[in-house]
Amino acid sequence: MSNRDLFSLAGTGNPDGPLADRMRPQTLDDIIGQDHIVGPGRLLRRAIQADRLSSLILYGPPGVGKTSLARVIANTTRAHFESLNAVLSGIKDIREAIDRSDERRRLYGKRTILFVDEAHRWNKAQQDALLPWVENGAVILIGATTENPFFEVNRALVSRSRIFQLKPLKPEDLRKTAERALADTARGYGKWRVRFAEGALEHLVAVAGGDARSLLNAMELAIETSPASGAEGSSWPPPEGAAIQVSFEAAEESIQRRAVLYDRDGDYHFDTISAFIKSVRGSDPDAALYWLAKMVRAGEDPAFIFRRMIILAGEDVGLADPQAVPVVIACAQAFDRLGFPEGNFPLAQACLYLATAPKSNTAMAFFDALRTVEQEDHAVPKHLRDANRDGESFGHGEGYIYPHAYRDHWAAQQYLPSALRGKTFYTPSLSGYEGKIREDILRKREIQGAAILGDDPGTSDGGEYLTWSAAAKGREGWFKRLESGRSALLLQDRDRIFNQIPLARHDRVLIPASQDGLLLWECLRRVPEGLCAALVESAEARDALLRFAGAALSSLEEAEKPLVAALPGGRLPKSAEAEAWFHTSRFDYIITREPWRRGFGETPAETAFQRFAEDASALLEPGGGLAVLQSPPRLGERLSRVIREECGAPPSLWEKLQEAEERFFTGNPSLWWNWTGESLEAAFVQEGFTTRLVLVDQQEERLLSERDIGGWFNPNQSSWAGQIQDALGEDSFHSLRKLLSERIAQGPLRWRWKSLLLTGKK
Repeated sequence: MSNRDLFSLAGTGNPDGPLADRMRPQTLDDIIGQDHIVGPGRLLRRAIQADRLSSLILYGPPGVGKTSLARVIANTTRAHFESLNAVLSGIKDIREAIDRSDERRRLYGKRTILFVDEAHRWNKAQQDALLPWVENGAVILIGATTENPFFEVNRALVSRSRIFQLKPLKPEDLRKTAERALADTARGYGKWRVRFAEGALEHLVAVAGGDARSLLNAMELAIETSPASGAEGSSWPPPEGAAIQVSFEAAEESIQRRAVLYDRDGDYHFDTISAFIKSVRGSDPDAALYWLAKMVRAGEDPAFIFRRMIILAGEDVGLADPQAVPVVIACAQAFDRLGFPEGNFPLAQACLYLATAPKSNTAMAFFDALRTVEQEDHAVPKHLRDANRDGESFGHGEGYIYPHAYRDHWAAQQYLPSALRGKTFYTPSLSGYEGKIREDILRKREIQGAAILGDDPGTSDGGEYLTWSAAAKGREGWFKRLESGRSALLLQDRDRIFNQIPLARHDRVLIPASQDGLLLWECLRRVPEGLCAALVESAEARDALLRFAGAALSSLEEAEKPLVAALPGGRLPKSAEAEAWFHTSRFDYIITREPWRRGFGETPAETAFQRFAEDASALLEPGGGLAVLQSPPRLGERLSRVIREECGAPPSLWEKLQEAEERFFTGNPSLWWNWTGESLEAAFVQEGFTTRLVLVDQQEERLLSERDIGGWFNPNQSSWAGQIQDALGEDSFHSLRKLLSERIAQGPLRWRWKSLLLTGKK
């Protein structure tokens, strides 16, 4: 039987096989759970549907659907599908599969997908034998493993594959799996009237713990050993239509207590100790005791647990409680004398002491000092050197101040090398004992700094002096500074948005107004297994955006690249448009920065907000979220402040300008620039979003040009200019322009405004 024949029954299930095998999914839509990788719009689903798979590794605990997903791929792909089990096959089997694949490719131009179950079971030599053929494309590898592939699979294979992690099924997914098996007449128990006693099926779901195979095996045993009405004896199957009642006792007997999922040197070992340490560090004694109990129940070495707690006592408790290390060491010594089971008491005591102790990680300051030593090695200052050996000849130790000769046994003097004067490695925390010594340490440091700096005031290079000249040398310097400031401003905006949304690697994100790519590229890094869909103003903007990122995108598979569509006007697509452009009409998040930077056209602002909110509600999954960062014109910089603080204008001018600007930006609410954050938020609240609106202070150094001034002060081009000129009069209006022209010739000025960050959840 060929290797593909091993999967030939994937469509119908083996009629004589176990229920778990008969009920394997036939199509992508049959797969229950794992929506984060095979749901609509997800990367893997798109690759399977397009038959454009590259090598991949499916990683997850038993019974979550790794082999089932491989069988679905076998039913879907036009490539030839071969299967090997790493437990049963060796290098000879690999070579035979490769030979068949090579022949298929040469004679028929047909690709081969090689599925390797239990891939972590192969040793290094076996994995190395497969590597060249994966690398040259002779086969497309699909590996399935319950062990972390980053540790158990050849690094070279991992680097040439995409890792997809399958998660334990949720209780609702297991319930759906059970109901499907009970209803299916061809593969399950739909031919009979199966009823579970109250709580019996729920018990099976709970004890299965996310493992569909365990659930189905237990159901099979419980159903086929329960009596059927109208049937003689206990033979299976009973007549069709017979009623089968599964008691709670039968359900309990069919699924015994699940073994603790743990391995002494694999993923579960490292993941569980990691959860334990993080729970103790997070001061959660309940979680800490749970993970400790799991390790003890699984037979973990207590010496290993104590070793990790001693490390934590120094790293995470530190000087906040100096007794932490002695207490844990004493508990470890007590355990050595007692052993199990009485040794559980000192083990739990050490855990609880650390979990409830105040926390400080200031001991990490050592590694800052270590990095400094590695980067620059400085000589010991003369007054700190050993005077016993070279004091007379070289003056070593001369000038040293003996602290015990002074009050409080302390004196201010320099202990660091001169090149590191003022360098700080340790900053005491406010926790526990360390909080008590903090004030004293900082006070001494201040006095010490003053004494050291007073000895040698040093010289200053004057910093960066920027001047204006006809040659524009100074202006070039300004641009360098401004460019740096602008980059920082953009990164702040980006971080503000992403800090508000808990993106998962498999999320689908829609980014309107993505002309600059600021959010798009960061999104692409954060959701590699999901979808990044962007909207830009025009086809030209789309081409420019993709051309700018051409080098970065060229290294990605087609299914990994972002999808970009042109949609002008700061609006969102309708569901049908989204489906056509992005192959999904549902998203987990919508994020955007300055979607209405070009205004609203002929549409009132409130109407534009309402349409945006309606479309967002239609596009977002239940529980989905959005983040919108927008700068309202009425919260922008006012020239009245600029001429007052930057130009030194007389009060008679800037006060009059201030009044005129206030009337311009708040006088007529129907004008497009007079919209408020309240009107933006109200549109989303009306659509059922739970919202939060934050006012963000922004500022930068801005270099203005005469062209900017000319545009602002031209009544034929600027509504602002017309109203301000009428309010000030021509003379004052021209005086204002002159003041600004003189100021911008001197260099950048500080520009301040406010932005609104609206976040919402559907």
